[in-house]
Amino acid sequence: MKTGFFHSNPKLQFAWNCAQIGILIFPLSPALGAVSLIVASVVTWLQQYRAIILRPLTQGFALLSLLFIISAAFAYDKTAAFLGLFNLLPFLLGFAAFTTLIQTTAQLRQVSWILAITSLPVVVMGLGQMFLGWNLHLQILWIVLDWTIAPGGNPLGRMSSNFMYANTLAGYLVIVFILNLGLWLETYQLFRRQGDRETLPQGNFTASSPPLPLLFLTVTVIGNFLALILTDSRNAWAIAIAACLAYALLLGWRLLVAGVASVTTGVLLAAFAPSPIAELFRKFVPAFFWARLNDQMYPDRPIALMRKTQWKFAWSMAMQRPLTGWGLRNFTPLYKEKMHIWLGHPHNFFLMLSAETGLPATLLFCGLLLWILVMGVQILLQFEFVEKEDKLTFFSYLVVFVGWIIFNTADVTLFDVRLNLLSWLILFTFAGAVYHYKKLLANNN
Repeated sequence: MKTGFFHSNPKLQFAWNCAQIGILIFPLSPALGAVSLIVASVVTWLQQYRAIILRPLTQGFALLSLLFIISAAFAYDKTAAFLGLFNLLPFLLGFAAFTTLIQTTAQLRQVSWILAITSLPVVVMGLGQMFLGWNLHLQILWIVLDWTIAPGGNPLGRMSSNFMYANTLAGYLVIVFILNLGLWLETYQLFRRQGDRETLPQGNFTASSPPLPLLFLTVTVIGNFLALILTDSRNAWAIAIAACLAYALLLGWRLLVAGVASVTTGVLLAAFAPSPIAELFRKFVPAFFWARLNDQMYPDRPIALMRKTQWKFAWSMAMQRPLTGWGLRNFTPLYKEKMHIWLGHPHNFFLMLSAETGLPATLLFCGLLLWILVMGVQILLQFEFVEKEDKLTFFSYLVVFVGWIIFNTADVTLFDVRLNLLSWLILFTFAGAVYHYKKLLANNN
């Protein structure tokens, strides 16, 4: 299994080193991590600008950026709209360089390992927050390090760790959980295939003694999953379970598929079945799960906070201004004016784009995502990877990509710099792998 420390193009080794450092740092210090990633993007742009700008995907995102600017010019609140561009344009244009910087499965695997390592401190802080009452506000030069850990989570009772909100942490965790689970499966398969006293690339082990990487990943995956549960995010729960099923189907683990499907069915019946059936299953399923799914855990929530209400309002905004929308960051003041309650976003990224930037921009964005997804599936089905681990790595990023899309149908990953940065990083990293293996597949044919 090839190592991902070194880039296949020596000219890009410095940029790749900066990217690895940035990915390692940004969950704990977004500012320092962003600086390192910006350096990686700028160096890659300077060296590979022709290859980057000639790619249809880059041209598509450039056109999308132009539509966002036009939308801001016609916005209801132009100042808010132009400020909102900073949540999108730097990431769209900057991370386009990562389609040439990160391409191979060895690099994808390296990114996964880095994210696995950095996820542990985040989980530890979250567990301390929930069970030890940790209360911390640590600020170093404001921009270098800024941690706020509220005892009991934010909102109270839901883990948020060093992120600003529980749903934001859930968005981060669902990405790293899927990638870490893929790494665990790779390492476990290698462990099973090796004979007595064989050697893994990451360390030595015997058939009766699991290697340290496998033990580390076991702890990490369990920690990620426990933290996901404690975020109390229904959206993240569903995606994590679906990811487990996807891996099990790929590997042919039918018994695991049946087990996960049975547990999921039991929880859904406890939450939504008619009363006699639901009461039966509630004897076995903790209320923490079924009451959260059917909203009985929070029965007195205002109608304005219901996702259905938010989605209807966002769609009505899109229908009133279908071409240019109302401008980025304009949903919040308009919703407050109508509903008399502050809400940061409508809990659906695609409806938010429709309302704030118009239908043409949203359809173009969805088209670009669909192209990446279709190409990824085609590569997975057609390309014969050299090693099974390569196929599993590529599949992991495909699952994360789909999971990110699903997560954004019930939430928005745009407004936390760490989650926003990670989202675009995963999108363009996977797109780079799609381009790379699409070219290899064409050459082989």
